[in-house]
Order: sequence, then C-alpha cells, then structure tokens
Amino acid sequence: MSAAETVAVVVVTYNRADLLEGMLAGLAALEPAPDAVIVVDNHSDDHTADVLARAGLPGLQVFRTDDNLGGAGGFHLAVRTAHEQGYDRIWLMDDDVLPAPDCLARLMAVDEACLTSVREDRSGALVEKAATRFDLRNPLAIKPKTSMVETDFGTRAAMPELVEVQNVAFEGFLVRREVVDAIGLPDPAYFIFYDDVDFAVRARRAGYRIWAVRDAVLVRRLDFDQQHDLAGWKGYYMYRNLFVVHRRYGENALVRAKPWLIALAVVLLSPLRGGRAEASNVVRAARDSRHLTRLSPEARPR
Repeated sequence: MSAAETVAVVVVTYNRADLLEGMLAGLAALEPAPDAVIVVDNHSDDHTADVLARAGLPGLQVFRTDDNLGGAGGFHLAVRTAHEQGYDRIWLMDDDVLPAPDCLARLMAVDEACLTSVREDRSGALVEKAATRFDLRNPLAIKPKTSMVETDFGTRAAMPELVEVQNVAFEGFLVRREVVDAIGLPDPAYFIFYDDVDFAVRARRAGYRIWAVRDAVLVRRLDFDQQHDLAGWKGYYMYRNLFVVHRRYGENALVRAKPWLIALAVVLLSPLRGGRAEASNVVRAARDSRHLTRLSPEARPR
C-alpha cells in the first residue's frame, strides 16, 4: 500500500436510523480515520435525516435520493461518487454493521486490490458467509455457494491471516479504483441482493483475487434471516437475481438453464413449502431474469 492512498467509506441506508447512528459512531472511532464518508439515504421516511444532521463526522457527505433505489442502486451511486471524486480505495459498508476501531487499518495494510473484512455476530461467533467456492460450472449444484469461510473454519482464530474468497457482501468490502476502472460499477439493475456477488464474479474474471482479512473485524448486529422470506417481496428478488447470475456467468449451457429447473422444482414442491406466493415469485423471477442477462449500461466500464 502506498502511504498516500486515500479511502472513502460508502454507506447505503434506508429507514434504519438507529442502526445507522451506531454504525456512524463506529466509523468515527476508526484509527486512522477515512478521508471521506459518503452516505446514500435511499429516501428514508424515519429519522435518518436527523441522525445524519447531528453526526458531526469529518468528511461526511450525504446524498438523499428522490426514490428508493434499493441497495444495488444505492451502492452504484455511492461507488460512482467516490470514484469520480478520485479516492484510491472505496470501502463499501451497510448500515447494520460495526467495524472494530482497527478494521480499516488492517485492510489498508494489505497490498491487494480486493479485500473484505471478516464478520462476527454480537457474541463474537464467526458469521462470515463469503464463499470459498462459488460453483457456476456444475449444473447439479443446487446453490452455487458450496463452501464458505464460516463453515470452512468455524472460528476466526482458526483462519489463516488471509483467505481467498470467490464472492463478497457489500459489508466491509474494500476495492481499489483500478478495479472499477477495469470492470465498471455495481449494477443497479439488481435493486437488492446479488449485486455484490455480480461485482465479485466480474472482478475475478478480470484477473483479480479477493482476500478475506482475518484480523479486520466487522460486527454484524442483525441476524441472517433473508432465506426465510422466499414467499415475500424479497423472495422475488432473491430468486430473480440468483437466476441473473446463472444466466450471465454460467460456464456452460446446463448451468445457464438452471433457472428454469429451479423454478420447476419450487413450483412442484410449493404445496409442501412456500405455497402459491413462493411459486408465483419463482415463476416471475425466471421470466424476468431473461431481460437482465447483460450488464446494464450504467454499470459497464467507461
């Protein structure tokens, strides 16, 4: 790392003012401090504006959108802004995490273009779900994530200092601007979910390796429970965007055809799990994913 490298933290938030307040306090405690903190407020209607107004965080920039762009649209805007402002590294952060005071310093000390912190829950248990294997070659792999940091190592102490991963969450992901130059911006078309996976796949296909830094600790303050909402509105995006990843990056025709097979299986099993709502979600998702097979123009390298 060059001693002169600059870093901007980019945060996307929507109607989680109390979580955001704690997260901003965590950023204020970082040593050394980042050069800028860019917050995209996705048109919140709670007291997010009040939290941001009294934050008093050096280098804070707030961008309030006219509509809710989703996490994907928010990160697209935030990364674009940081990149246009010339920062050397961009640290992507959600509003429900809390970095250890030395988290950023641990990341910045590693001379790699793509790095991610390692997440723990509030009890200190390892909950880092970044994939150590993300299989887009085997059509029989029901889920492409076939192994992850959490299951490979069990505890953070059991990890080596650096672990190569094949996807990331936009929760503690640090990327050099050269990567954005090479592959473009996060794709806003995802709206929510899998925009981070898409970005990681593109980075790896461009020749970049992604490393989880064991001692860069990030505490996740909410439980992972999204997988239980497949019959709700989030379920539609989870299925649709998973299918988009398969269609865009599947390494053979069978993998690229998996969305239809998964949809058929979900529909056939719907009387036993998920019901009509999940069946409707997966059918719409399979249909709509066809229109997002190509990277959107807003995300492509310029």
